[in-house]
Amino acid sequence: MCCLSAICSFQSPLNKTKKLIGDAGISFTNAYVASPLCCPSRASILTGKYPHNHHVINNTLEGNCSSKAWQKSQEPHTFPALLQASAGYQTFFAGKYLNQYGHAEAGGVEHVPPGWNYWVGLERNSKYYNYTLSVNGKAQKHGADYSRDYLTDVLANMSLDFLQYKSNYQPFFMMVSTPAPHSPWTAAPQYQDRFNSTKAPRDPNFNVHGKDKHWLIRQAKTPMTNSSVKFLDDAFRKRWQTLLSVDDLVERVVKRLEVRGELDNTYIFFTSDNGYHTGQFSLPLDKRQLYEFDIRVPLMVRGPNIKPNQTSQMLVANVDLGPTILDIAGYNVNKTQMDGMSFLPIMVERISCKRLRLIFVCFLFSLQECFPDCVCEDSYNNTYACVRTVAPSANLQYCEFDDNEVFVEVYNVTADPYQLTNIAKTIDQEILEKMNHRLMMLQSCSGASCRTPATKSRQLNIRCVSLDTAHK
Repeated sequence: MCCLSAICSFQSPLNKTKKLIGDAGISFTNAYVASPLCCPSRASILTGKYPHNHHVINNTLEGNCSSKAWQKSQEPHTFPALLQASAGYQTFFAGKYLNQYGHAEAGGVEHVPPGWNYWVGLERNSKYYNYTLSVNGKAQKHGADYSRDYLTDVLANMSLDFLQYKSNYQPFFMMVSTPAPHSPWTAAPQYQDRFNSTKAPRDPNFNVHGKDKHWLIRQAKTPMTNSSVKFLDDAFRKRWQTLLSVDDLVERVVKRLEVRGELDNTYIFFTSDNGYHTGQFSLPLDKRQLYEFDIRVPLMVRGPNIKPNQTSQMLVANVDLGPTILDIAGYNVNKTQMDGMSFLPIMVERISCKRLRLIFVCFLFSLQECFPDCVCEDSYNNTYACVRTVAPSANLQYCEFDDNEVFVEVYNVTADPYQLTNIAKTIDQEILEKMNHRLMMLQSCSGASCRTPATKSRQLNIRCVSLDTAHK
C-alpha cells in the first residue's frame, strides 16, 4: 500500500475510503507491520504472530510461504479458523492469500485453508488479468476482458454476492485482499489517464544518500539517474490509478451493507501488508527496509461504538488485527498463542494508552524483483531486527543487523521523522542498552510474553531465522 500521505492528501486515490471508514471511525497514525514483505506480513495478520513464531520468513516455499509445514502447523489456528469453529461465524475470503498459494507442491488450488466457508483465492502472486482463482477448491480461469476479468472488480462482485446470499442468522466475517497497488500496476481502463501530474513525494529523504546507514543503503547511486526517477514517478502514478478501483470496491461494499441495514452493526477494517519506498535514500522501488516508509501502513476502522473522526497515536501492529477481531467476536485471546493484543478497548472506550508499547519488526533476505538502477536489497546480511516504541517520553526505533559488525541504527522519530540521522553513536549509552534489552526480549517472546514483555530475557542470536536456500 502507498504511504499514509496517499490517503490523507487532498488529491488521493482513496478519498471515498477515507470518508466512509476513516472519517466515520478511527485512524491510527502509528500502525506497523512485523515484516515489510508480503508473505510474512500476511501470515502475521492471519496468525497474530511475529515471524519468529509463525516461521514464514520470505515469499518462497522454502521460506514457508504457503508450504505444507505452514498448512499443518499454522493454518488451523488462524483467527478466521477460530471465528468459524468456536464463534459460529460464516466466513468469506477473496483475493491474494499467500504468494505461493496454489503451487503444485503445496496442494494446488484444490487446497482450501481451514476456516473459510466461501473461498476465492488467487493462485500465486499479484495479477490483474490472465489469472486463476480457486473457487472453493476448483480452478476458475480468467482472461483479459475488462468487463469480466479485471481482478479488483471481480473481487468486489464476489464480495457483494456473499453479502447478498449469506445467512442472516449467523454473524459473518469477510476478508477482501486486493493485490492492488502491487506490480504490474495495471489500472482499469477508465482510470488510466488519472493523476497525470502526480509524482512520488519529494520528502526530505528523497534522492538523498544514506551515508550513516547500513552497507546496503550506502551503495545506492546518488543522485538517481533521470530515467530511474521517471520510472518511479510513472510507477507511483500507476499505483494510484489501480487504487481508484479499490476505492470503488470499498464504496460498493459499504453501500451494500447500508442497504441491507447491516452497516451500523459491522466493523470495517482497512489496512495493508507493507509499505513501499519510491526514491527515499535513493532507493528507486521496493520494500524490505526498516524505515518508516516500508514498515508503516494505513489503518482505519469504523464500527459499533466507535465515534467518528477519531485519530489515535497508539502503537499497533498487524499482529494485533487477529486478536482485535477475535475480541469483537467475544473470543478470549488468552486461549490462543497469538503474540498481538486487542486494540478494541482503545476504539470503543476511548482509553488512552499511556504506558510504553513495544513492537518487533524483522526481515530476512528473500528474492527481489529488480527495477532499473535498483540496489540489491536481498542478502543474508540484510537480515535485521528492530524494536519500535511510541510513548509520550519516547518515539524511538532501534535496529540491529546480522552482519560481521552487528551494525546498529537508531532513530528519534519525533525529532527526525524522515530518519535522516542515525544516532546510534551519539545516543546515551543507557538508552542504547535498554533498547537492546527490549529487542532481545521481543525476539524470544511468544504469546502473552509478547504482550507483556518479561523483565528478563534470554540471549538470542540477532538473526530472525537462518535460510540459505532463498537465493537458489
